[in-house]
Amino acid sequence: MEDDIPRELIVQAGKGDMKAFEEIYRLASGLVYNVAFRVARSHAEADEITQEVFIKMHEALPRFEFRSSCKTWLYRIAANAAISRCRKSARESSLAGKYREHLEVEAQQSPTAEDINEKTVGALLSALDDEQRACVVLREMEGLAYEEIAEILHIPLNTVRSRLHRAREAMLAYANKEKLP
Repeated sequence: MEDDIPRELIVQAGKGDMKAFEEIYRLASGLVYNVAFRVARSHAEADEITQEVFIKMHEALPRFEFRSSCKTWLYRIAANAAISRCRKSARESSLAGKYREHLEVEAQQSPTAEDINEKTVGALLSALDDEQRACVVLREMEGLAYEEIAEILHIPLNTVRSRLHRAREAMLAYANKEKLP
């Protein structure tokens, strides 16, 4: 997605123009999916979250007031939906069981360097709580500024800084403990 979705496209979609909404989906679905996947760490969950985000967006577009950019608004919806989904999933099954299954599947395949890097990133992200993971994804993987993350997650700027600091410490401790590459 470029800088942002054109205002006129948002207005038209808000008035019920499905072609305009499809164009918004085309422009923004990759961004939403990436955030969802990085936070939820599952392609199936990311697909579900992406659908949920665009349903919420479609319902809310008529009330969108342009107080923030559409891109920021979508990041907010995606991050919050992914965090909520992770919390729900955590209650339904243990993280350790999911991680063990993930490693068993990966052990059956011969890993490439990209697989090893993705596995390492996944393991490091799994060491974080949902809020820390969302901050790391938005900062390190999506390249957002601290101020943007604070706006997206509706938290103070210092909370973003402290979550990122704690996340980095937790990932470093986990990497040292597990002797990750």
